[in-house]
Amino acid sequence: MTRGIVSIAGYVPYRRLQRSEVAKVFGSGGGKGTRSVASHDEDTTTMGVEAARLALRAAPAAAPGAIWFATATPAYLDKTNATTIHAALRLPGDVAAFDFGGALRSGPGALRTALVSAGSGTTLVVVSDLRDGLPTSADESAGGDAAAAVVVGDDGPGTPVIAEYLGGASLSDEFLDRWRTAGDRRSRTWEERFGETRYVPLGTDAWQAGLKAAGITADDVDHVVVTGMHGRAAKALGRKLGVRDGVLADDLATSVGQTGTAHVGLVLASMLEQASPGQIVAVVSLADGADVLVLRTTPALADWAPADPVAAQVAAAVDLPYGKFLSWRGMVTLEPPRRPEPQRVSSSAAWRNEEWKFGFVGSKDRSSGAVHLPPSRVSMTGGAVDDMEPIDRADAEATIATYTIDRLAFSPSPPIVFAILDFDGGGRFPVELTDVDPDTVDIGQKVTMTFRKLFTADGIHDYFYKAKPVRMPGAPDSTTDTAD
Repeated sequence: MTRGIVSIAGYVPYRRLQRSEVAKVFGSGGGKGTRSVASHDEDTTTMGVEAARLALRAAPAAAPGAIWFATATPAYLDKTNATTIHAALRLPGDVAAFDFGGALRSGPGALRTALVSAGSGTTLVVVSDLRDGLPTSADESAGGDAAAAVVVGDDGPGTPVIAEYLGGASLSDEFLDRWRTAGDRRSRTWEERFGETRYVPLGTDAWQAGLKAAGITADDVDHVVVTGMHGRAAKALGRKLGVRDGVLADDLATSVGQTGTAHVGLVLASMLEQASPGQIVAVVSLADGADVLVLRTTPALADWAPADPVAAQVAAAVDLPYGKFLSWRGMVTLEPPRRPEPQRVSSSAAWRNEEWKFGFVGSKDRSSGAVHLPPSRVSMTGGAVDDMEPIDRADAEATIATYTIDRLAFSPSPPIVFAILDFDGGGRFPVELTDVDPDTVDIGQKVTMTFRKLFTADGIHDYFYKAKPVRMPGAPDSTTDTAD
């Protein structure tokens, strides 16, 4: 039985921080290149939802029997974050949803567990992370924010495997290299040379064991990425793999940054989007040991089309001012609009309206075809009562009918741009725009829906949908760095 990846997607936030801006402010820190930055209305759960939507869009016949969500920076503790992703994807109640604990290694661990579980059905593995650090620190500049989703299953009709799992290896060792205690927002690290002395031999041994398990040699590998928060060790190990010139693939460190728990999935998505059928791709991850995954692409890869390639997302990014980055991260506190902060969302009300709140599902009058957003029991056309069918609007594009820019309403990052949207296929709804420059918004502009966080009050995150502009891959973008 062939088991492997049925579909995969990465999600990279729209904003980028130029690392050179750090030194301009503080006189030290920063570096070359850029890092991805999650918006003020994004967290690891919302990014995970967006990655999962992209992965499932590229494999519409896939029906996950379980969701496994891994992150080192969960939006909630105690509460399961995977259930929010489950609700946003509108999966049946019998689809299990589990979080894989808060370690960096939980990302590759969840993915490898799914890959080796032949005959266990289809599993949606979602990995996501927000990387933080004190201003001028290496973690601040070298980190990045992103998510990835991998549909893992057995090859079958309608769900062909695009990358067959050949084998892998995991080696574990207990040593203190990087740690963060509960309640801390910054990670601490031991002396860099010590970590290198542990990771390089562990990675070398795991690499050899992974090749042996896959039944190949280093010469057979076409694409490989070595990743880990210990950048020095990852680079040193890359020189010891014995692969041919040009086989080491872009680890996205210069353009996106090191995205922690999410990075294995992100670089794997990037490699598969650029690979050809019959090639062997591998990932080596360094975190509290070493993990190796080896896969071979299948003929089905030629017919698979990513919904939004990682390279296109990276190319479409726009710069974010460093001061705005510090504000979004809570490192500096700006004067807020002089309006009351929102009160916490009602748990019971959210549960009663789950399909609408998390799935953006409206209602459609069976007789007249009128679409209601939010869903209604009474039709606005003809007055039919309780004669509706659900209609999913989360994946529908819409057109801005009119809009307003509100500089007084409370927001972590004012101003707020509100718009009235007319949806393709029916439905009109007022919604907040995100990932947009207020100066470029215009009537007639096309937008698409994205799962975001409206606000947080009393420790409760109010998740719902916002709209963002439809951006054609490779097209010039007029958005400036005045972030929403």
